[in-house]
Amino acid sequence: MKLIITAILIVFAANMALAQNTVPTAETIMTSAYKQAAAEKKNIIVLFHASWCGWCRKMDASMNDDKTKKLFDDNYVTVHLTVEESKDKKNLENPGADLMKKKYHGEEAGLPFWLIFDKDGKLLGDSYIRKQGIPMDQPGESIGCPASGEEVVAFITILKSTSGLTEQQLTVIAERFKKNKAATTTAH
Repeated sequence: MKLIITAILIVFAANMALAQNTVPTAETIMTSAYKQAAAEKKNIIVLFHASWCGWCRKMDASMNDDKTKKLFDDNYVTVHLTVEESKDKKNLENPGADLMKKKYHGEEAGLPFWLIFDKDGKLLGDSYIRKQGIPMDQPGESIGCPASGEEVVAFITILKSTSGLTEQQLTVIAERFKKNKAATTTAH
């Protein structure tokens, strides 16, 4: 009898451990982000990333820098969606995140790929540089983590149109992101 009770307890504990490690869906994360954005009167930055992605870490480091973190936090709800993990880490991916990335033409963009939404889910910006006249429903050249002069200018232009950031604050963000270029010159 003790063996049966022990076996039941082990199965129960294993199921509890699995339930606690369940990765939330993209839909769950976005629903929460929309609610938070509405309550705080902010827009949402969605960062598609993966654990292996060095440029994703640079993006996070740039946004979480002592000089920039408050600027982003005061203007945006920032969420991460994990996609494109290596085979041994597929369990980290948020179900549905890959479909969301594809919906917004990010399937060929690489990582990081980001989107900016308003509280109602309207797409306000994305990580593409587009030539004049090219609509947002078509991909352009992916900025990823802004580093080059052109990428930083495009990023700042999008932040300017989707936030209450001042010119001085945008300059602080631009200077921080320009440091990514100095750190490395490999493609991202």
